[in-house]
Amino acid sequence: MSVSMKETVENRPQPKAAPLIVHVVRQFLPNRGGLEDVVANLARQTLKRGYRVRVVTLNSLFTAADHKLPERETIDGIEVIRIPWSGSSRYPVAPQVFRHLGDADLIHVHAIDFFFDVLAWGRFLHRKPMVVTTHGGFFHTKKFLTIKKIWFRTLTRLSASAYRRVVCCSASDLSQFIRIAPDGIAIENGADIGKFADAASRAPERRIVTIGRFSVNKRLDLLLDAMAALVRRNSDWHLDIIGAESDLDATDVKREIAARSLQTSVTLTVSPDNKTIRDIIAKASLMASASEYEGFGIVALEAMSAGLQPVLNSNEAYRVLAGRHDAILLADFTNPEAAADALEQGYRNVRDQGTALRGSLIEAAHAYSWDAVAERYIDLYRSIGITA
Repeated sequence: MSVSMKETVENRPQPKAAPLIVHVVRQFLPNRGGLEDVVANLARQTLKRGYRVRVVTLNSLFTAADHKLPERETIDGIEVIRIPWSGSSRYPVAPQVFRHLGDADLIHVHAIDFFFDVLAWGRFLHRKPMVVTTHGGFFHTKKFLTIKKIWFRTLTRLSASAYRRVVCCSASDLSQFIRIAPDGIAIENGADIGKFADAASRAPERRIVTIGRFSVNKRLDLLLDAMAALVRRNSDWHLDIIGAESDLDATDVKREIAARSLQTSVTLTVSPDNKTIRDIIAKASLMASASEYEGFGIVALEAMSAGLQPVLNSNEAYRVLAGRHDAILLADFTNPEAAADALEQGYRNVRDQGTALRGSLIEAAHAYSWDAVAERYIDLYRSIGITA
């Protein structure tokens, strides 16, 4: 397909007679992260199935709040509307969301935040059916845990009652939300298994990638501790940290790297495009995550689709994933030496099992393709009368 043809297909007008799904999410493209990728992939799949799609989001990225993004844009055929906001990135306040719902047939809210609450409280104003996908709720860290639990049992419970369905994107989310939304259902997130497909190094390499936002809960500090232990054992080890600035910026991460004298053993790449990430993956054999909390673990599935051996911190979401796929290795990243042992075992697996391990990882990732996940969402939309 030529570039001009591709642009025509991606930006053609959406059919006016089709039902309109309005996705409401605090951050969207061009920001990159698990939440943004889920909404973008679901929106693309919904368009393919004959619906109209709009995304209402904030008009700046949390990492560059002073830089205002275009008010309206079309991305991959998706209508994107960006609105002003105030307050903190944890609970951004953006009441103008109500201006963009009048022609919606269904509102699909993503994450448990201001939008989740205000659209529930304002349901008598917009009078639209709503569903919400939890995306991990707001228990990503233990900070203010007591206040979070009280909020969850009271205000979150009240807001949840306004939604036709509460959709949990992982088993751990379902176990949490079933307490306040007894008819909640699980639709696990999909993974874009095409963008890094079969990209990992063909030869075993003592090279690790970690991909994700530079957030406190991702515990890059613990991963760097493990990396320091590995380098003491063998100086050939190398770590690529790939991601976008968030709670931490690039300066914070560089400081952590320097504190462990790992400047020659760790490379930091900030907000690269997918081609750049794929090129980095092509030099690596392992993917690691020391994250203390994950809503689902999309990045691990994308790594598996590339043929990378995952070595993951033993949080709840990763334990569920490892319970399904024997090739995933779990480690306690609070113990640097134990984590280093697991990473070395991962390298030995790649070296000794070669193409068999690579093939099993890639095959396992295919079960999470967006085609299959989108069908479950379409079935949900149809169950509440929204049919294309």
